[in-house]
Amino acid sequence: MDLATVIGLVGSFGFVVGAMVTSGGLGIFIDVPSVLIVVAGSMFVVMMKFNLKQFLGAVKIAIKAFMFKLDKPEELIEQSVTMADAARKGGFLALEEAQISNSFMQKAVDMLVDGHDGSVVREALEKDIALTEERHKSGISIFKAMGDVAPAMGMIGTLVGLVAMLSNMDDPKSIGPSMAVALLTTLYGAMIANMLALPIADKLALRMGEEMLNRNLIMDAVLAIQDGQNPRVIEGFLKNYLAEGQRKVDTTGGE
Repeated sequence: MDLATVIGLVGSFGFVVGAMVTSGGLGIFIDVPSVLIVVAGSMFVVMMKFNLKQFLGAVKIAIKAFMFKLDKPEELIEQSVTMADAARKGGFLALEEAQISNSFMQKAVDMLVDGHDGSVVREALEKDIALTEERHKSGISIFKAMGDVAPAMGMIGTLVGLVAMLSNMDDPKSIGPSMAVALLTTLYGAMIANMLALPIADKLALRMGEEMLNRNLIMDAVLAIQDGQNPRVIEGFLKNYLAEGQRKVDTTGGE
């Protein structure tokens, strides 16, 4: 569970809803026509931009902003060094017994054990990384599109409400509901874009960056193991993937 996403979402909506309650109650901020124009309208417009499978998969993708298990780079480095040491002592076949939870690392190690050439392993792993990145970008683009469309639909709703109001100026009773549509659609559009869609898109982009870093780390580790490099040397250059403060200098000089 990503606490930052949950706390941010609950906190932002909590303060806005609290302000609504203290400003006369939630009832005056609820308008069915406005909801239909902004929420339903935005969803159908975004659907036009993508194929149906991509659109329907958006909910599953959004879950990654809230619940996403990612291996820590330092743990991947430690496991890589352990495998390098095992391969150096017992050959690549010794890696068959390695307990690997990361599916991408398991795929890379399997190719190593099967005796594939280094260029073949690199090409396969780079292709996997590129396709994974493309899938991430597709999900991100859906929520960015929602962030762009929702305010525009809010403006359309505002124009609808103003037209309805101006065409019935002789009926004072119609002015209130028409003005509500005009103003609330703008409010709904701004809330959906800036409090939901765009933050989720940014969090998914962060997740993509973290996963791409891990996968490139794994690829470099496996190719280094295949080249027969010293485990300590492998550990040293893999630590370049860590932030400066996370790197620990090995002063043992051990082989």
